Amino acid sequence: MIKLEKTAVMNFENAIRGARNPLESWDRIDSYVSQDGKFILGSNDLELGRRLCRAGSDHRKFVRQIFVSVDITAPIYWWKEFDTYKVGTVANSTSTMHKIHSRPFSKSDFSYDKMVPEAEKSLEKVIEVLESLRQEFIKDKAENKAFWYSMIQLLPESYNQKRTVTLNYENAIGMYNSRKGHKLEEWHHFCDWILELPYFKTLFFD
Repeated sequence: MIKLEKTAVMNFENAIRGARNPLESWDRIDSYVSQDGKFILGSNDLELGRRLCRAGSDHRKFVRQIFVSVDITAPIYWWKEFDTYKVGTVANSTSTMHKIHSRPFSKSDFSYDKMVPEAEKSLEKVIEVLESLRQEFIKDKAENKAFWYSMIQLLPESYNQKRTVTLNYENAIGMYNSRKGHKLEEWHHFCDWILELPYFKTLFFD
């Protein structure tokens, strides 16, 4: 399971202006912001952007200045793979260390959509144990740190965590090319989301 929410794309206007700095062709800028606040990439700027993107990473520096922010909820096993992308990305997560005991455990806290029935039953048992440990811990936090440690160490990798992530279009194209054929379905959903970013397919593929 993966959920992507609150997507925001920023700095397109400044990135395009910067792309025209080398040839000082600012007079050909034809992009604008519509009345409803949406950035519209003009035909001149779109063609320039496409040429630069196709020329390779050394020439498409402007896409590193197109920023994306998104809230992602995904299981720990997916985040472990996402964490290989450290350069140019920033993520602030909900805290398992501080908040694991703050509310009851439920199946909705976990990704189990691909589990066979036997595995799902095992997960349900683990959730029962986790909830029992949580109840013991909140009785007296100072005396029951062992119960907190037990929750942390027992927590399955299917546990869902939410992070607010910032990246740029250069990060996005790298992730897409590396993960579009991955066996984890979460990566396919993530790559589909990348393709829906404003002008992404037009700049890199059309």
